[in-house]
Amino acid sequence: MRSINIIFNLGIKELVSLSRDPMLLLFIVMAFTVFVYTAASATPQTLHKTPIAIIDNDRSQLSQQIVNAFTEPYFLPPEYVSAQTADRDMDRGRFTFIVDIPEGLQRDLLANKQPEIQVIVDATRMSQAFTGNGYVQAIIQTEVAEFTQQKAIMPVTVALRARFNAELNSGWFSAIMELINQITMLSIILTGAALLREREHGTIEHLMVMPVTPMQIMLSKVWSMGLVVLVAAGFSLFIVIKQVLDIPTLGSAGLFLFGTALHLFATTSMGIFIGTFARSMPQFGLLFLLIILPMQILSGGMTPFDSMPIAVQWIMSLAPTSHFTEFGQGLLFRGAGLDIVWPQLTALLAIGLVFFIISWRNFHQRIAQMA
Repeated sequence: MRSINIIFNLGIKELVSLSRDPMLLLFIVMAFTVFVYTAASATPQTLHKTPIAIIDNDRSQLSQQIVNAFTEPYFLPPEYVSAQTADRDMDRGRFTFIVDIPEGLQRDLLANKQPEIQVIVDATRMSQAFTGNGYVQAIIQTEVAEFTQQKAIMPVTVALRARFNAELNSGWFSAIMELINQITMLSIILTGAALLREREHGTIEHLMVMPVTPMQIMLSKVWSMGLVVLVAAGFSLFIVIKQVLDIPTLGSAGLFLFGTALHLFATTSMGIFIGTFARSMPQFGLLFLLIILPMQILSGGMTPFDSMPIAVQWIMSLAPTSHFTEFGQGLLFRGAGLDIVWPQLTALLAIGLVFFIISWRNFHQRIAQMA
């Protein structure tokens, strides 16, 4: 009981110290509110309000029908430009697409000729260019077929059913993945910063002469900083994602918070491990970037895990982010229960124990060197 009381009081000290750091508090608030909201609403992966221009050399009923087909929310209202100004507008980045309708399009089409419509694409806007290219072609072909009353007859009818995201709204996926990434990032930063504050303020020497052990010091930082991130993650899930963004989640929120706690056990230990090597916050920041970027990029959130090389899959299976991402997607998107996600929870617990033991041994050695 005395040891638990010491760990609890040291953790309270960490929470008080964090409350006196306005920049870290502001970062926590923004990470779980503004960043999550922005990921869902301001950075869509699908075509959304794309600027498009039209060079209409035909001025016919068909050309007007094609122009009217480019509607919101996929495209902004089309602007008419001339062939002389098209290149300059494209160089300035005003438009992603410029559709060049040739003169005599309607006449040649009715005469059973094959006129050519040119589509100029700004390929530097990669997400819009690759996705929108198919949209533009499909719209033009649909309008031409409707105008000529020629409909392609397919021998097989394809019925598409999208599960877990019937609207194919990429914002739903982006918000959840942003929440998962912020949980990982903030837990490492807060624990590492808590350790470095002790060193910069000189309080680590005070702790060394007190009747406390390195294990107690480490556990106090793990539970206090983990609690801060867990509360912030719960607020982001229930208020920002479910209420403000109105994103449906299928799985149990309580089970998600439990899995988050296991993940925080591993990531907070990683933060202490990095903090024992860094001598200042700039050094900690550099080490943090070297670790967090591969963990987030290769965790399965940006690219499906099965699409990666086998060697990368083996390496990333040792990282907690891979299992936490799979756990979060399965639970919140597909409504998976404990009977399905228990392997990920077991892996998070095992990885957390390994990271905690390694971090504790390294922290103990650093304390011994300073004594």
